[in-house]
Amino acid sequence: MKYNITMIRVTKGRSRGMFLEIKGIKKSFGTGDSRVNVLKGFDLEIERGEFCVLLGPSGSGKSTLLNIIGGIDGADAGSITIQGERLEDMKEKKLSLYRRKHLGYIFQMYNLIPNLTVRENIEVGAYLSDRPLDVDELLHTLGLYEHQRKLSNQLSGGQQQRTAIGRAIVKNPDILLCDEPTGALDYNTSKEILKLIETVNHKYGNTIVMVTHNDAIKDMADRVVKLRDGMIRRNYQNEQKIPAADLEW
Repeated sequence: MKYNITMIRVTKGRSRGMFLEIKGIKKSFGTGDSRVNVLKGFDLEIERGEFCVLLGPSGSGKSTLLNIIGGIDGADAGSITIQGERLEDMKEKKLSLYRRKHLGYIFQMYNLIPNLTVRENIEVGAYLSDRPLDVDELLHTLGLYEHQRKLSNQLSGGQQQRTAIGRAIVKNPDILLCDEPTGALDYNTSKEILKLIETVNHKYGNTIVMVTHNDAIKDMADRVVKLRDGMIRRNYQNEQKIPAADLEW
């Protein structure tokens, strides 16, 4: 397995190119005196297969940016281009289809369907894709094969988050958007989830954009973007990545 992952990483590295381009993005909420400028116009480029971490205090614009990348919210100005297609040029039907086929979401809250088993929750994601991953293989990767017949209320928090990750990744999405995926988990479970996301990135080559308050997570990322007051304060490639298993906080 280790040899296969290495081979995939080498292949992924050769095929890398600019995948996600953000140009002059602006977003505000409210009107008049209560108007708040959340994103104040900045550029960002992320390569195919990159693991990018967005860091910053509350109110810095991290989650707003993630929602705009995912087509959940629209920008006031600027553009988001994914694989050469501008999101703002898409009609609602095409945007909905794009989200369904090419984007995967992992949230702090698991949002599992309570009356479905682990396997069935993951299969919901597979139905939305023309090129889903093999569910049995994914269940093994997630460490959930022995729990596949359980309902969500029979699972620990970590197992529920693993199921949510499985539902997002089974679509084989081009981009995996993660909003505080370990925010509700304890230290050890958080480490397990981060190791799983790292494995997913290596094995399947998805581009990952993760929002987090946890500064330590930046050390496992390819690219680190620090936001403050709606602007990028620092954007750099991590030349000395640390495996998720070795992170400490």
